Amino acid sequence: MMIKKIACLVFSFAMAITIAKAQQPQAPLLTLKDAVEIALNNNYNIKLSKNNSTISANNVTLGNAGFLPQLNGNFTDNNSQQSTKQTLNTGKFNNINAHNSNNSYGANLNWTIFDGFAMFANYDQLKQLDKLGTLRLQDTIQSTVANVIDTYYSLISQNEQVKALKGAIAISRTQLRIATDKFNVGRASRLEVLNAQVNLNTDTGNLVIQYQQFKTAKIQLNQLLIRDLQTDFSVGDTIVVDDKLALADVINNAQLQNPAILSAQINQRLAEINLKQVRATRYPQVGLTSGYVFTNSKTPAGFTISQNAHGFNYGLTATINIFDGFNQNRREKNAKILIDNAGITAKQTKLNVEAQINNLFVAYLSGLDLVKLEESNVNLNKRNLDITLDKYKLGNITPLEVREAQRNYLDAQSKFFAAQYQSKQAEVMLKQITNSINIQ
Repeated sequence: MMIKKIACLVFSFAMAITIAKAQQPQAPLLTLKDAVEIALNNNYNIKLSKNNSTISANNVTLGNAGFLPQLNGNFTDNNSQQSTKQTLNTGKFNNINAHNSNNSYGANLNWTIFDGFAMFANYDQLKQLDKLGTLRLQDTIQSTVANVIDTYYSLISQNEQVKALKGAIAISRTQLRIATDKFNVGRASRLEVLNAQVNLNTDTGNLVIQYQQFKTAKIQLNQLLIRDLQTDFSVGDTIVVDDKLALADVINNAQLQNPAILSAQINQRLAEINLKQVRATRYPQVGLTSGYVFTNSKTPAGFTISQNAHGFNYGLTATINIFDGFNQNRREKNAKILIDNAGITAKQTKLNVEAQINNLFVAYLSGLDLVKLEESNVNLNKRNLDITLDKYKLGNITPLEVREAQRNYLDAQSKFFAAQYQSKQAEVMLKQITNSINIQ
C-alpha cells in the first residue's frame, strides 16, 4: 500500500514538473517569415545545390565545348654516356668516352576547326545542363521552404492542441472541486470524487504526451533552420488558408513551372543533343597544328659535335571514320531510342504531376469544408459543455455525462485543428508543385 502511494506521489510530481515547464514564460516569437529567411541562409541542402548550380554555370564556356585551340609548352632533355672505339682508315684507333645530350623546348598549338558540328552540340548541352542546375536549385529552395512552412503550421496546430488540453484540465479541476464540495456536504459519494481525480490525471497525462510531440516538432524545425536543436521559441496561433486556388489554374501553372516537368523537358532536349554528338563522328575531323621549337644537341663522337636549331612548323590533319564494325549505326539507333524514352518519361511525369495535383486538390477542398464544419462543431460542443457543467453544479446530471461533454468538446477542437492543418498542408504542396511558394 505504501509503495502504491509513493508511486502515485512520484507520478504526480513528474507531471507537475512537466506542466510547470509547459507553463513557463513565453519564449521569443519566431514568425514564419523569419523561419524561412533563416532556412534560406543556413540550410545545407540549399548550399549544396547552389554550389552545384555554380559549377554548371562555370562549365558553359567555348573552351569546354571544344571551340578554342589548345596551346602547350613542351620541354625535353635527353642525355647519354657512351664509350666509342673508332678504327680510322689510317689504321689508328681512337677510344672516346662521350657525353651526348639533346634538349628541345617550344610551344605547340592544336586546333580542331571542324568536328562534324559536335562542338556546337557540346555547347548546347552545357547550356541545357546549366538550366537543369538552376532548376534543381529552385526545386531545392521550394522544397526546403515547403518543409519549413509545413513544420511551422504543424507546430501551430500542436500548440493549439496543447491549449485545448490545458482547457480540459481546467474543466477537470472544476469538476473535481465541485465533486469535492458535494462530498463535503454529503451530496456526492467518495467514488464521484475519485472519478473526477482520475479524469484530471488522464487529461494531465494527455497533455504531457502532446507537449512531448510539440517539443519534437520544435527540434525538427530547428534542424531545418540549421541552428541549436534546443533553441526555444514560440509560434503564431493562426492558420490562414488560401481558399482561392482553382484546379485548372494549378494544372496550367504546373505545365509551365513544375520542376519535374521542366526537368523532363530538358532531359528530352539533352537526348536530342546526344544524337547530334553521335552523328558528328560520321563527318571528317579537321585540325590545325603549329608550333615553334628550339633544339640543342651535342654528340662529341659524331661528325657534327654540336647542333642548334629553331623554327616554325605548321600542318593540317584530317581523319574520317570509314568503318568501325557497324558501331556507328548501333550508337545512332540507341541514341534515337533514348530520345523516345525521354519523350515517354516526359509524358509520364506530366501525368504523374496532374494526378498528384488532383489528389491534393481533393484534400484541399475537403479540408476547407471540414474547417467550416468543425468550427461549427466546436461552438456547439462548447455551449453543450457549459450547460452540462451548470447542470452538474445543480446535481441534475451524472459525472459521466460531464466527462462525455468534455470529451466531445476536446474531440471537436482536435478535428478543427486537424482540418485547418490538412487544408494548409495541401495548399502548400500545391504551390510547391507549381514552384510558386511566396512568403510575404
